[in-house]
Amino acid sequence: MKRLVVVLLVVFVVISCKEDRQVSLSEGIWLAELTVMDNEILPFNFQLGKNEEGNAYEIEIYNAEEEIFVDEIRIENDSIRINFPVYEGYIAGTFTENNIEGQFIKESLDRVVPFKATFGNEERFRNSKPSTKEVSGIWETVFEKGTPDEYSAKGIFMQTGDVVNGTFRTTTGDYRYLEGVMSGDSLKVSAFDGAHAFVFTAKVTDSTMNGAFYSGNHSKERFEAKRNELYELPSADSLTFLKEGYDELAFSFPDANGNKVSLADDRFANKVVLVQIMGSWCPNCLDESKFYVEYLKRNPDLDLEVVALAFEYAKTEAGAFKSIARLKNRIGIDYPILLAQYGSSDKALAQEKLPMLNHVLSYPTTIFIDKKGNVRKIHTGFNGPATGAKFTEFQKEFDAFVKELIEEEEAK
Repeated sequence: MKRLVVVLLVVFVVISCKEDRQVSLSEGIWLAELTVMDNEILPFNFQLGKNEEGNAYEIEIYNAEEEIFVDEIRIENDSIRINFPVYEGYIAGTFTENNIEGQFIKESLDRVVPFKATFGNEERFRNSKPSTKEVSGIWETVFEKGTPDEYSAKGIFMQTGDVVNGTFRTTTGDYRYLEGVMSGDSLKVSAFDGAHAFVFTAKVTDSTMNGAFYSGNHSKERFEAKRNELYELPSADSLTFLKEGYDELAFSFPDANGNKVSLADDRFANKVVLVQIMGSWCPNCLDESKFYVEYLKRNPDLDLEVVALAFEYAKTEAGAFKSIARLKNRIGIDYPILLAQYGSSDKALAQEKLPMLNHVLSYPTTIFIDKKGNVRKIHTGFNGPATGAKFTEFQKEFDAFVKELIEEEEAK
């Protein structure tokens, strides 16, 4: 009996010691790396620490001026799961004190990208060389030139020493806050926000740029660019329009309670209405939604309604509404978000739901409707804070146009 007690005590002590030796993650700066196509590495930095109570980890992800706060981190033994705010993507893996290894996963799209992170490294792109070229300026850019998928973009970059910040603007939005380096004559910039994983590599001369754009490990696009300080993209207000034979927008989609909502409802009568075509998975849509939330807060007395139509790639209706609810709760959206489609965010399918439009070219797209129910403007894409002056210009134009519509006479 005494021997059994001794054995049990020994087992208890061993287990207690193991529990006492539970590995903790080092607090401070980390370098994360995703392995994308062609074995290219997409790096980003994050700061890891404890919350104010000291009982849970928090992370801040850095992309140039952008800081993304992440507080949904689960630890169990040596396993870790990092859920990103708003988006369904997450990182799952195992860890030691100074290392994390796992995968970045987007279940609805069946996408898995290898991931690792090491503590104590602030250098975003390792083993870079002193720059021999200067990339600051405006670049007239073409992606996938000569193919059916060809599209134009405007590269906007600022180089300080070897460090490069900037973005590519397209007719459908921007490619986020890009941060990286000029290494010799090679440009390398990246961005990771929990939804999209972008890395751009290019060879640069004094006047040209030739490279590749990787989105996770599922997409690669070639691009070429030339310096052109006067280059501008087509107007975002001219790309999407009502087809001939249609004079108004019409839809009827359910909200989270199963109630069908349409523009014929009383809440929209004799009001200016913004109809936002979006998805909870879309970073540019998130930028736009944040802008609308703040605009409505700053202008509570405006006779303005916003309604969003969500096109979700979640595989079930319940999953789609869960993603919508998470988005609304995270950024404080009070306006209705209706479920227009789930199971796919395919733009051709989206256009079938809104047949009066010539196409759905971009998530997001906003349709401006006056008090009489007439479509007055359709704005394709969204140039968010990463575009700097363009975002400032957009805010002024948006405010002026909305107030112009509100000041017009109501329908008789």
